[in-house]
Amino acid sequence: MRIQGFKGSGIQVIRYRLVAISLSLVVGACLMALKFYVYRLTNSAAVLSDALESIVNVVAGAFALGSILVAARPPDSTHPYGHGKIEYFSAGFEGALIILAALGIFKTGISHLFEPAVLPRLGHGLLILLGISTLNLILGVMLISVGKRTSSITLIADGKHVLTDVYTSAGVMAGLLLVKLTGIYWIDGAIACLVGLHILVSGWKLVRHSFEGLMDAAEPDLLKEIAALLVAERRDPWIDIHQLRAWRSGDFVHIDLHLILPRDLLLEECHREVRELEKTLVTYFDGRASVLVHMDPCEDPDCPICSQFLCKLRAEEKKGLRTWDMETLTMPGQQAAVEDKRAESPTEG
Repeated sequence: MRIQGFKGSGIQVIRYRLVAISLSLVVGACLMALKFYVYRLTNSAAVLSDALESIVNVVAGAFALGSILVAARPPDSTHPYGHGKIEYFSAGFEGALIILAALGIFKTGISHLFEPAVLPRLGHGLLILLGISTLNLILGVMLISVGKRTSSITLIADGKHVLTDVYTSAGVMAGLLLVKLTGIYWIDGAIACLVGLHILVSGWKLVRHSFEGLMDAAEPDLLKEIAALLVAERRDPWIDIHQLRAWRSGDFVHIDLHLILPRDLLLEECHREVRELEKTLVTYFDGRASVLVHMDPCEDPDCPICSQFLCKLRAEEKKGLRTWDMETLTMPGQQAAVEDKRAESPTEG
């Protein structure tokens, strides 16, 4: 995910993040208080489940604020790759809190399901919940937007959590409206259980995403984005690229790859090509990337795909450049050579 609209130093990016998460924290605390007020008005288990999830919003927002401050710290001797992965801990922590809240909601919902209670002042409660949901919708969209523009998994996770709260509130309001129209009070407990199931799934998704980030799981979209850039900026001396890898640490992207260069290039020329490749990638990610390039000399299997047609060392006729895409660029070098030979060999029938 490239950062759009935030050129220049990273201070502006950090400022936007801090403003967004601080606003989320303050608004979340106010809305949580309102939901508990609605619970006092209505004595609804469904509303209580919604309010309990709001506690998670506030606690997770506070943790997210701390993680953004830590992630903004530059690399040092003890953390040479920076502190960005704290954001994955934040997202996992938020997911774990959601799961705990879901268990509490199940307990309350089951109690009201088997022992229904009268729900007074439902009309007033529904109006307040409608206002809360509208504010949450605006807040959630804002957090996800800023999170995507600044490549912050913490803001995106917090925004998705807020939107989950909107869906929860919408379900609660629909159920309470049904209770008001029918007078069937056990529906309140059933809604609370459904809300619990919904946020349980949301919490599990956040925990899984956090685990994938901490384990440096491959990001196909990121690799496709880098592959498209390499195709567009390909230079003649770049015979081939293989073993491309990339992973994120906060808003920072780490990239490493193997670059095959002609054997007859001088060392200075090889380093110039490597610097050009590094500059291309770092510039594309607005300076928020580190690139490690391993230089490989060309070998016989690479000869047909080399663009250096007048190379004195050429042993084979040029047959055309290898097509670069995510699959070919991420292949190990030996596997790429095998694929080339397989493509040249006639199909055995």
